[in-house]
Amino acid sequence: MPATTVAEYLAALPADRRAALSAVRKEINKRLPKGYEEGIQFGMIGWTVPLAAYPAGYGGNKKVPLPLLTLGSQKSSMALYMLCFYGNDGLRDWFVGEYKKSGRKLDMGQGCVRFKALEDLPLDVVGRTVARVTPAEHAANYQAARDAMGKGKARKPAAKKAKPAK
Repeated sequence: MPATTVAEYLAALPADRRAALSAVRKEINKRLPKGYEEGIQFGMIGWTVPLAAYPAGYGGNKKVPLPLLTLGSQKSSMALYMLCFYGNDGLRDWFVGEYKKSGRKLDMGQGCVRFKALEDLPLDVVGRTVARVTPAEHAANYQAARDAMGKGKARKPAAKKAKPAK
């Protein structure tokens, strides 16, 4: 049965993973700007912009709060999904630069930072990254990115093609 609370999620992990994710969670909660909510989202620990603050919801789903980031234990590693980079390339670039300065090897996709042990992840960089984005800024960046892609806006119906004459 999937966890429905952060405590349940952490309790179900092996001790080493529980300790690592607890330390990452502690740093995030210490640095997170006011206005985000912590809970379980997508089967992981997540921090979101509440629907009251961003009623459009994630992906246009008015029932799913906009995620800032999620933290989870995967099969072969742990992962921090930095959705705060969505629509905020400057923050992503800053994060990559700060991560490299830490001397640790960055294993990252678009916004998924994978780490096998807590020592692989510079907690201060994670903390300083989340501290840089208020819920209002994150929602605005996300909406601007969606608007630029043509998502979330009313679209004109496609014109019907004329059928060729027989």
